[in-house]
Amino acid sequence: MTLFSYVVARDYGFAPNPFYSVCTLATCKPDIRKQALVGDWVVGTGSKQYGIDNRLVFFMEVAEVLTFDQYWNDPRFLQKQPELRGSIKQAFGDNIYHRNKKTGRWMQEDSHHSLPDGRTNTANVKHDTRVDRVLLGFDFAYWGKTGPKIPKRFLRDDVNLCKTGPGFKSRFPEKFVERFTKWASSIPDRGYLGRPNEFSKL
Repeated sequence: MTLFSYVVARDYGFAPNPFYSVCTLATCKPDIRKQALVGDWVVGTGSKQYGIDNRLVFFMEVAEVLTFDQYWNDPRFLQKQPELRGSIKQAFGDNIYHRNKKTGRWMQEDSHHSLPDGRTNTANVKHDTRVDRVLLGFDFAYWGKTGPKIPKRFLRDDVNLCKTGPGFKSRFPEKFVERFTKWASSIPDRGYLGRPNEFSKL
């Protein structure tokens, strides 16, 4: 098992998307999406800009890995296709990429990652589709800005769960991973537990 940890710098409920009983990582973080396998854990920690550093934003155990086309066409995840005139959580749906059947080109739905006028944001398309993998977790907990404090034993100078700045961490000692996942698994609550930080500004 590999544990991936990164800072959730922009918390819109888009990446990750914790709605409709499944946590998905379908945009951003291409290097995590490239490497993570079923059974691995992905953990998002709080950002200093939100004043929630050293807190959990979410964790998920990877249960499935799909391509973008598989994600787009799977009836289980139609609700995650964005609807900008719907509720806030519908507007931030992350099921936004699929290939044009005739040309093979990537199609980007009008979404949080497109341009304000709805046109394709080519920079985001290039970044997101660099890795054609979507991570799904059914065993997850997402708190947004209300997540629990991470115990100090996981924040030591020699081995610190939290990443500083962009990118991610995954080179943790096996015992550290075992202890952290045991602690996180002991938290009884699961699913969508708190609103994304940015929702309060919308």
